Amino acid sequence: MLKLTRNTILTAVGVALIGGVVVAQTTPLEPIQWDKRRLDQLDRNVRRLERAVTQRNAAGQPVLVETDPEVVVLQGRVETMDRRLSDLEDTLRRVNGEVERLTFGIDEAQRDNAALRNRLVDADRRVKAIEDAAKAEAELNGPIVANSPTGAAGTDIAAAVRLLDTDPARGERALQTVIATWPDTNQAREANSRLGDLYVSRDQRADAVRVYAAALQGWPTIHWAGETTLKLADALIATDRKTQACAALGEFQRRYSAGGTAAQRTRATQLRGRASCPTS
Repeated sequence: MLKLTRNTILTAVGVALIGGVVVAQTTPLEPIQWDKRRLDQLDRNVRRLERAVTQRNAAGQPVLVETDPEVVVLQGRVETMDRRLSDLEDTLRRVNGEVERLTFGIDEAQRDNAALRNRLVDADRRVKAIEDAAKAEAELNGPIVANSPTGAAGTDIAAAVRLLDTDPARGERALQTVIATWPDTNQAREANSRLGDLYVSRDQRADAVRVYAAALQGWPTIHWAGETTLKLADALIATDRKTQACAALGEFQRRYSAGGTAAQRTRATQLRGRASCPTS
């Protein structure tokens, strides 16, 4: 076996043609001035090398070119680096895929959490509404018991009237509480009169008759008594109790007409006509 050294240009050309191996040199050579003489010399050397290779191949002694050990080591390192780089690229792709999956999962979890928060807020609001409704229902349907929120009949009736304007259901209950707490007082009578007005607005004429009559029990001499008497007569006519309506109008004439207004006296006359009351 013939081993060609790196010291000749012919060997370098042979390596390039046969093995495709280029040997890296650590120290750069001086640049060659390629003139006609050098090119001719290179051509002669190449031809000489070709003849030598042809002769040895014909004689059964093929020319083998051994790769420089440093090149072999370098090639091994490059292959190792290529494998490691490929492994890193695969790992990076897996990591990127995992990051994308986790990001999608986080986004989906955030959307789910937002939806759950909205549902919880809505459920809490609905539960509170149900609790408030149940509390109000229990408050409105519970038994009426004596209770003075302010400690005095006058301020209790005033508070009940204010509540009646904003919350009729609670206002009605407050008036009933005044009646239960302060019976046989002018405040209880006023509460009955105001309850009668409330029932008339609901077209509950029979209930209005009952509370108007309770307000006028004993025919009190109070400023609203005359007007309440006319309201009682009107409710009696509406419930087809004209005889009782005429009796109520007679009491108005005797007790409240003189101190009443012209409008009240005119209304009394109209009511007597509607009830077909006999003339005195």
